[in-house]
This record gives sequence, structure tokens and C-alpha cells, in this order.
Amino acid sequence: MLRFKLILSICILFTFSCTSQNKSKTETKTQVETSYDFSEKALLAHIKELSDDAYEGRETGTKGAKKAKKYIIAEFERLGVKPLGKVFEQAFPLPKNKKIKQGENIIGFIKGSETPNEYIIISAHYDHEGIKKGKIYNGADDDASGISALFAFAEYFQKYPPKHSVILAAFDAEEKGLVGSFYYVENSIVPKTQLKLNINMDMISRSDKKELYAVGPQHYPQYKSIIENTKISGEVSLKIGHKEWTFASDHAGFHKAKIPFVYFGVEDHKDYHKPTDDFENIHPTFYTNAVQTIITFFKEVDGKKL
Repeated sequence: MLRFKLILSICILFTFSCTSQNKSKTETKTQVETSYDFSEKALLAHIKELSDDAYEGRETGTKGAKKAKKYIIAEFERLGVKPLGKVFEQAFPLPKNKKIKQGENIIGFIKGSETPNEYIIISAHYDHEGIKKGKIYNGADDDASGISALFAFAEYFQKYPPKHSVILAAFDAEEKGLVGSFYYVENSIVPKTQLKLNINMDMISRSDKKELYAVGPQHYPQYKSIIENTKISGEVSLKIGHKEWTFASDHAGFHKAKIPFVYFGVEDHKDYHKPTDDFENIHPTFYTNAVQTIITFFKEVDGKKL
């Protein structure tokens, strides 16, 4: 995730205010919920796999990224997810100042049962920092956690097909400046008028305070009450806050295109963008409960007119 590394430059570029909000604006009531709409074992197995040294930090354009792409596509196919276009891959160019010339988004699709011409995009990014000075930046929290959550959604949809059509987007080159997600929005196969909401997940697997933040209702207040009334799983504390994260991850391109978003993430931790962001350092119980909470939010949204 780009977070503070790109917030200032992106905010200046799009002339939005980035006033810090270190504390949350709204905190929801916490309820205990122990059942899950997906396999907890599979969720943890996926994040462990994608953050293994074998993927070499998943930097865009590298062998590790290609290995991750194959893994994601295979998992989508196993879970019954279809490609949005003819194939899952959406290739895109990187800026000329980048050594790597091309990235690849992975775009899956599940047709809605009631409103198939309206789409909810659920996204995460599969790239990370790669290898620096001989050290592998595995990016377990950032953002293997979000990609594994995409699989949890796909597993849920096998039993409970969504009412709106769903696009499951594994974006590439987020760490290069949100390149993949901006390209997707600007070159969407689906007309932009039919893209009703982006739910973005980036860094959702660890929090010492057991806090999961939702960004978006500050711009799109129609989602405020839904978040406030979302049934919480376990001891997760779901908070609305951190408006300064508006341009910190892949939801930025959707916001710029005036497509509503809700971004879920945690505050920075000591291993953020360090080679120690490994599977061993995530918080498995918090992570599982955070994913279930996000799915519960989706259920509420999917049942409404967007």
C-alpha cells in the first residue's frame, strides 16, 4: 500500500484536501460473531502461500508476480469465477520512467441474480515491493491479506450468489503509483455508469488494537449508517476515519471518476513496507473476523438499491 509515501503528491495532483484524522470519527458497536461464510483454514493458507519467499515479493513484472498471477487465476477458476472479458488478464503499460514496462490486472466476474447490469467492484492488489538489497519484502499484510479475502468472497458467492454483478479485481502495480487500478477505471469493459461501488481491501490482517477502518463515508454519506450498523465478527472494532487515506490505495481511481468507494484497512504497523511483513506477524483471529465483517457489510449493500 502506498499510504503516506504517495498521499501528498496524489493529493496535490487532484487538488483534494488531506487533513489528517489520526482518530476515528465514528465507532460502531461491537458484537460477537463466531461463524464464517468461508473456510478460515483456506483464508490463512492463501495469505501464507502468497507471502512465501518463493514469490520474491511479487514486484510488478517479475517472476514472482507472474507466479502470483497464475496462483490467483487458478484459484478463481477453482471457485467458479469467470473472466470479465475473454481472459482474466488485463495488460497495461507502466510510465516510461519505470524500469518495468508492463503490468497485468486480473479481473474476475460473477453475474448478479437480480440486478446483473449494476456492478460492485471488490478489489485488492497482488503486487508488492519485491527484493531490495537482497531482502525479500513478502507483503503478507500488504496486500496478500486483501487477495486472500477476494478468495473468501468467491467462496461465499458459491453458496450465496450476489444480487448485483460482482467484479473481483486483483490489481497490479499499486506500489508503482496505483497504475493498474487507474488503468482499469479508465479502460473499463463495463460502462462507468454501471459501476456502482468499489469495496477495496488493502492491509486488513493485523491490528494490536483490533481496529478495522472504513474510509469512504466522508465522501459518500449514504454508506455511513450501513457501516455503523454492520454486524461485527468477533472483537473487531469497525471505525469510520482516516479521510487522509482517500488516495492511499486502489480506491483512488474510482473516487476520481466519481464512483463511490469504501476502503477497509488497518493503521500502519512496525512492519509496514519492511521485509518483516511476513505471515508469522499477522493476527489470524483478527484477520478472519475482519474478512467476515467486510463480507457482512457487502451483504447489506448488495441488498439495497445502489
